[in-house]
Amino acid sequence: MAEFNTSIKEQGAVSIINLKGYLDAHTAPILENNFVELIDKKCFQIVVDFKELAYISSAGLGVFMAYIEKIRESNGDIKLSGMNDKVYNIFDLLGFPLLYEIFKSETEAVQKFTEK
Repeated sequence: MAEFNTSIKEQGAVSIINLKGYLDAHTAPILENNFVELIDKKCFQIVVDFKELAYISSAGLGVFMAYIEKIRESNGDIKLSGMNDKVYNIFDLLGFPLLYEIFKSETEAVQKFTEK
């Protein structure tokens, strides 16, 4: 099984999920658990940093679609950052840039939450 892990850190009111490895059907539940945990803690300002993500499958993409509506209903958002070209091209092909704000760096994504 491909290796995948996540870590969550807080920066003010923003929660940052760092992804590392291969996000596919076998590893997607790990990310799902991260979103459930943050929603249960009423943390709705979330940045997902892809800097160390090597691969994402359709199951991995599905995780983002599964939680975005609930998070936005709670006046939050999921912002994405640090994608390599390969991962970005997959998101772009499926129209994700129309649904999500994607930033070059985690810092830019976090700052976007404070610009209100």
